[in-house]
Amino acid sequence: MAFRRRNKSYPFFSQEFLIQNHADIVFSLVIFILIGLMFETTAKTAILFIQPQYNISTMSADGEVTLYHYGWKDCATVLFYLCITIILHAVVQEYVLDKVNRRLHLSKSKNTKFNESGQLCVFYLVSSVWSLYVIATEGFLLHPSSLWENYPHVHLRFQVKFFYLTQLAYWFHALPELYFQKVRKVSEDERNAETLKQGRYEEVPRQLQYISLYLLHILAAYLLNLTRVGLVLLFLQYISEMGFHLSRLFYFTDENHHKMFEMWSVGFVLTRMITMTLMFLAVGFGLARSENQMLDLETGNFNTLSIRLLVLFMVCFTQSWLLWKFFRFQLSRTRELRLEQAKKRAATKQMQRTPKRDSVGHHENGLIKAENGTSPRLKKVKAP
Repeated sequence: MAFRRRNKSYPFFSQEFLIQNHADIVFSLVIFILIGLMFETTAKTAILFIQPQYNISTMSADGEVTLYHYGWKDCATVLFYLCITIILHAVVQEYVLDKVNRRLHLSKSKNTKFNESGQLCVFYLVSSVWSLYVIATEGFLLHPSSLWENYPHVHLRFQVKFFYLTQLAYWFHALPELYFQKVRKVSEDERNAETLKQGRYEEVPRQLQYISLYLLHILAAYLLNLTRVGLVLLFLQYISEMGFHLSRLFYFTDENHHKMFEMWSVGFVLTRMITMTLMFLAVGFGLARSENQMLDLETGNFNTLSIRLLVLFMVCFTQSWLLWKFFRFQLSRTRELRLEQAKKRAATKQMQRTPKRDSVGHHENGLIKAENGTSPRLKKVKAP
């Protein structure tokens, strides 16, 4: 199974060979793990990578229910689905985005951003629909108080745990993808002076920034047993981000599409406000009223004042920082538009301005010239 066309062969174990064939190598590793399920001696090891671990069976009103909690064996499951994500990333890139890029003929910098937005749009769409389904089936929409009641939420249903494992797998996979895709820095000649003055981040540091933020928040929600609140916050965040990347994709296809960015701007601010309100409601008030506020690692209880303040600070600081960056970008963009409009008005006035001339003629180098540009002939005076 080959994901990319080979225009040139490289030596084995070289950097170029690894980058060009990384999807095939990872695919072979996945097949090797799946083959391990066929043999009794390796099945127990292979199942660690494929199936979520730490399951327990409990009795409920609906009968016997299987619940899960987390542990160090989850690292093997995340690693396996990280490989699956790399394969899916290569499939989307090869069979969807590359074909669209050949038709659009984008520049190198726009091509990189188009690929980034295309990959993230697919992920955000799948994750937002999946998270909404989990929220609806778990009953969090009808009973919002269940987000913080009966904390700690140590035992998770299969769909909740599997959702978090795949989320971690995706964002961990984004780190090696920066190397595999050879995301280059935006060259200085593609930036104007105003952009350099504003100090915008280059491609790799910018992507590392938001990847690290996603990993930090998802790991905190998973390890601190705040999975219910984290699930709702991820849904809000993914809906907002999907709107931005969809707007950017439409903009690359036709630069006249600006209305989607305006709609996204309103949704972006609302999402930040709803996120901070929900965090104060769930963590600041809901968990603060809980009777058990003692740190207990065995039962998974992290409901202490210091941890609640740390979680609130982390989320609210991130949301405030995103709002600050958003408003700063909007102000700089407004200044740029005003400068461009002022230059256009000045150029229009200069074109419309006509030189003032006398009714008979005009002066040039001290001589009077007629309207047609010729000097008037002097009358000859006869000698007396």
